[in-house]
Amino acid sequence: IPEVLTLRTKISAMADPSSFASPACCLTRHLHLRCRADFGARALRGTAALTVRAEREALRCLVTAGSGRGGTPGREGRARSPQEFQCDQDLCQNKAIVEISFESSPQSSALQWFTPEQTSGKKHPFLFSQCQAIHCRAIFPCQDTPAVKLTYYAEISVPKELVALMSANRDGEAPDPEDSTHKIYRFSQNVPVPCYLFALVVGALESRKIGPRTLVWAEKELVDKSAYEFSEAEAMLKTAEDLAGPYVWGQYDLLVLPPSFPYGGMENPCLTFVTPTLLAGDRSLSNVIAHEISHSWTGNLVTNKTWEHFWLNEGHTVYLERRIGGRLFGEQFRHFQALGGWRELQNTINTLGDKNPVTNLIINLDEVDPDVAYSSVPYEKGFALLFYLEQLLGGPDVFIGFLKAYVQKFAYKSIVTEDWKKFLYSYFKDKVDILDKVDWNAWFHAPGMPPVKPTYDMTLSNACVALSQRWVQAKESDLGSFSSADLKEMSSHQLIEFLALLLLEAPLPLSHVKRMQEVYDFNAINNSEIRFRWLRLCIRSKWEAAIPLALKMATDQGRMKFTRPLFRDLYSFDKSRDLAVKTFLEHRASMHPVTSMLVGKDLKQDQ
Repeated sequence: IPEVLTLRTKISAMADPSSFASPACCLTRHLHLRCRADFGARALRGTAALTVRAEREALRCLVTAGSGRGGTPGREGRARSPQEFQCDQDLCQNKAIVEISFESSPQSSALQWFTPEQTSGKKHPFLFSQCQAIHCRAIFPCQDTPAVKLTYYAEISVPKELVALMSANRDGEAPDPEDSTHKIYRFSQNVPVPCYLFALVVGALESRKIGPRTLVWAEKELVDKSAYEFSEAEAMLKTAEDLAGPYVWGQYDLLVLPPSFPYGGMENPCLTFVTPTLLAGDRSLSNVIAHEISHSWTGNLVTNKTWEHFWLNEGHTVYLERRIGGRLFGEQFRHFQALGGWRELQNTINTLGDKNPVTNLIINLDEVDPDVAYSSVPYEKGFALLFYLEQLLGGPDVFIGFLKAYVQKFAYKSIVTEDWKKFLYSYFKDKVDILDKVDWNAWFHAPGMPPVKPTYDMTLSNACVALSQRWVQAKESDLGSFSSADLKEMSSHQLIEFLALLLLEAPLPLSHVKRMQEVYDFNAINNSEIRFRWLRLCIRSKWEAAIPLALKMATDQGRMKFTRPLFRDLYSFDKSRDLAVKTFLEHRASMHPVTSMLVGKDLKQDQ
């Protein structure tokens, strides 16, 4: 499988440690993709015509670097065996179109293929892609770095009973003239995007209209439930536009994927991918939609130049997501979500270790796979920095002015942290003395928790703190004092926070979690965020009755936020270690390739 277009002489001097692409030498400006989904062979095959422009004089040679089976550096896919393409003449500031035939591997780390039995409908196969961070190269040859942005046009041939969707605007469909059993779907993405935002899904999908520019897509069995769950999308979009500027992408659709999708959501332009674990039935987990909507500005429009500056994408997006929540549900709610994020950061750093370099805000990815380095740190440490700056520089109204100007300044570009910091200083030129007091080195380059904790409104959090402390301090004789009335006034967001606080404490005695189940009946709750934390609490307290429930949740869905910690906890408990490994090995083949790789590492089952 080809990996990336680059200049042979520059292979050793990479600006992006996660890619062989050399944007300083040549840039891909447009992709014209024609391909066919072959479910029998589990392959995409076709042609990628790349419009490239030389950025240096006397450029006569382009290279694609072969990338093994999976196509990701640091695993089977470390790029090897480059192939040269000699040009007839110097490109020298000129454009050339390089057309390459390709076929993806059945083991491509970017694609997951499902048999009909693995879908909700059980009748048709299903395919989806996940290219972030460095997996697009495992589909077709490309400059797989967020430093390069390109427009694309695509024609995808799929079995005619199925629907194809992409991270682009739909541009019609027609019978495939070469195969009467297939149909061709056409797509156009006229806003330049980095390759990690290329996305494709093929399946028996239906849609429901939930707003003037929004359809929800899902298999028939989930589409109505999904339409109800995500009906606030337009209100969130309008709020985001008010905060960050016009929405430039045209359509904003949502797609609910099969349960193995490894993330909560993926901000593919025009078509956000989401996990079915968001379908709580009460819209309580819709903050993930606000997050993916926010990426339309921070991430998709203004993009980190390399994955070492991932916090630029995610910290700003969490900040915007919480501003949307504040507008829709009140400022106390925004602070409550922000405090929950601080706890999540504490939990992550407890797990990874406070000296671990991947807990730096700006990380070093030399010889490190971005998937392995992935955590909540760029999200929550990045948000904490912005929230701290908001409080330092004059409050929410002042700081949103900066964010809007930042998006305007760097729209359609890819940047590094230094670009962001220079703009911050120029925007707040009258407050340079305040900015100079910020410990930038500690925020950016020190591992562990941030050097300063922002101030949080505790109104909605106090009840969670009080109840969690009652349980932590309770003796056996106090257990009778708990009842279902404890939770009567608490929202599902507060239940999540209550359990999250307990996970930061030493494990509760087994008698306590058994009593908690008696009075609160957490086993009956299907909200995935509550269930996940509750099952972790049970396993950490060594309640053997929870082992099958935790294994079921770890394998019924594949969202790595849930699956990895559950498997890690089960592996740490001597009574469930062997069963955890056995269950993982039984389910490994049906897991997403990235999930399988990372859980394999967690359970010491690396292939």
